[in-house]
Amino acid sequence: MNNNIKVGDSVNPSKTTESESRITPWQGIALIFGTNIGAGILSLPYAGRNGGFLALFIALAIAGILTTLSMMYVAEVSLRTSKPLQLSGLAEQYLGHWGRWLVFAAIAINGTGALIGYAAGSGELLENILGIPPTVGTLLFFALGTFIMYKGLEATGVAEAVITIAMAGIVVILVMWTFIGPGIELENLWIMRPYFIIPIMNLAVFTFMAQYVVPELARGMRDKHPDKIVPTIIGGMVATGITLAAVPFAALGLMGTNVSEVVTVSWGQELGPIAYYLANLFALFAMMTSFLAIGYTTMRNVLDIFHWPQHGWQRGVAVSMTVGLPLIITFAGFGGFVSALSYAGGIAGVVMSIIPVMLLHAARKHGDRNPEWSLGWAAHPILQATIIIVYGLAFLYSVGSILGIVPAGWE
Repeated sequence: MNNNIKVGDSVNPSKTTESESRITPWQGIALIFGTNIGAGILSLPYAGRNGGFLALFIALAIAGILTTLSMMYVAEVSLRTSKPLQLSGLAEQYLGHWGRWLVFAAIAINGTGALIGYAAGSGELLENILGIPPTVGTLLFFALGTFIMYKGLEATGVAEAVITIAMAGIVVILVMWTFIGPGIELENLWIMRPYFIIPIMNLAVFTFMAQYVVPELARGMRDKHPDKIVPTIIGGMVATGITLAAVPFAALGLMGTNVSEVVTVSWGQELGPIAYYLANLFALFAMMTSFLAIGYTTMRNVLDIFHWPQHGWQRGVAVSMTVGLPLIITFAGFGGFVSALSYAGGIAGVVMSIIPVMLLHAARKHGDRNPEWSLGWAAHPILQATIIIVYGLAFLYSVGSILGIVPAGWE
């Protein structure tokens, strides 16, 4: 048992009105990994080019550790709640209507921002790989992802696991190819400009923002694998952190500041034709895994916010709302790739990370079931305060960026 948790004395069975889906710890790790490894990783090298790899690494470490803690808080809250609620539903139960709508708005902003990035990027990638028009590629990508997402948690978990294995293989090949082939320049990596850690943090927050999949993970594991929930969260976040650091390490070490906004374009071109296709395929897989996880949890939160049943015509409406708006915004030509992700990370990230702190306090007082475990030192007030301060500053940066009042060089 992880020394970060304490086993409860008794457990009340959870009675729900819907059939429970089951996922294994490995599928849970894949779900977290797939949620995080999406559009964000493709733009990290570009976002970190001015601050240097060391500044990027520090931002990733801070965001990763604090997000992991807030995910643990959500897990305990879910285990203290009988109903299989999403994050917005948990916020309504413990914080009231204002919490419900605030969390839903954060999820909607994050989901819409992410899916806009996938809509724009998937069309370009399929054009590079298959030579089809970008609009057709975007529609094909969304059609496949929407179908899997509609089928439910188990279908999403299986798809995430399969695609994640393929992604891991491609990353290993590209990183090793970079080292064995042209190699890296160490002087490109030993760059540290602390001034740029703050703007990099916003995108780092976005790449790690997977709190909203934790209720699904807890719901799918609490009957058969309750003691594996925290190790699964840690495993998924460690795998995420290693991958998020490895890609910029290889790309920046190879190309320095001459990286494209979507790193796989310049990275693949630098290594040759085969690597170019592999890099684009990795990017496509990354977008699909993140699309599935983010799309599914956003859809479930739409159902929760309107108190709709999980199946029936309402599910189709929720799916349409989830994928329709990003497609409309994309085809209308609004929003840039990195800027959209950065704003989404700063604005939604503060809610997604601070609200779990509030939920934990409320659930420990008013939860309606005895949890299988409760957090120990990970819920220390100092750590909770650190989460609030760091993500509060990220929010202020996003507001400043939108208003155009951030210092020169941070744009």
